[in-house]
Amino acid sequence: MSEADESRLGAGRPVRPVDEDPAVAGPPETVPAETVPSGIGPAGVGPAGVGPAETVPAETGSGEPGKDAPAKKASGLRDTLLYMVGGVVAALLIHTFLLQSFYIPSESMQNTLLINDYVVVNKLAYKLGSVQHGDIVVFKGWDGEDTIKRVIGVGGDHVKCCDDKRRITVNGTPLDEEGKYLYPGVYPSGRDFDVKVPKGRVWLMGDHRNNSADSRFYMDDGHQGTISEDDIIGRAFLRYWPLNRISFLSRPDTFSVVH
Repeated sequence: MSEADESRLGAGRPVRPVDEDPAVAGPPETVPAETVPSGIGPAGVGPAGVGPAETVPAETGSGEPGKDAPAKKASGLRDTLLYMVGGVVAALLIHTFLLQSFYIPSESMQNTLLINDYVVVNKLAYKLGSVQHGDIVVFKGWDGEDTIKRVIGVGGDHVKCCDDKRRITVNGTPLDEEGKYLYPGVYPSGRDFDVKVPKGRVWLMGDHRNNSADSRFYMDDGHQGTISEDDIIGRAFLRYWPLNRISFLSRPDTFSVVH
């Protein structure tokens, strides 16, 4: 039932006594319609019994044809621009403080990483924790370029090549690298070295030792080929391209025996 219908419930109508003779009766007595003062009741409802209730149309903008469409279009464009700017800012923050992508340009980390593989680096890894043996890290290399290698020794370690089985030792413990990450068919190192890694620095080597210009090649740089931990950009933890080679880059159990 509409409000207009409700407003008519009090409208008057003729009333005839039940015992009055219709033949002699005069004009029927009428009861005036009850009226409700205007302004009483829901907004927009007029006096009861007067007629259909007035309605207040909903606001529909300026009321001028064609004026609202440009405003809506401008609002939509503004929202789109805000989303785009927000996305760019978020990407920059992630790139600056959290994650960064790198591609592999050389054979030095084969077969763990191949040419044109793409990896993701966690840039917070060493802000929240320490460099670990076996980590694959991206760092500012000896020539100032971004470089990727595996950590063999950390600050305080005694790294040496080689024992009587041609194995690299860390603190006197031989590393069992063959069949784990070392490129098939190559020796752990074709070059001898005996280095005590300074605190705050790391000794790094590629997995393809015959094709890796790593710490062994810069032993005359004043730091015995080691790299400062401050020059490490982050730890590579995921290979995400190509799709058929997607995998996490975890620390090998080779280093679990090193103390």
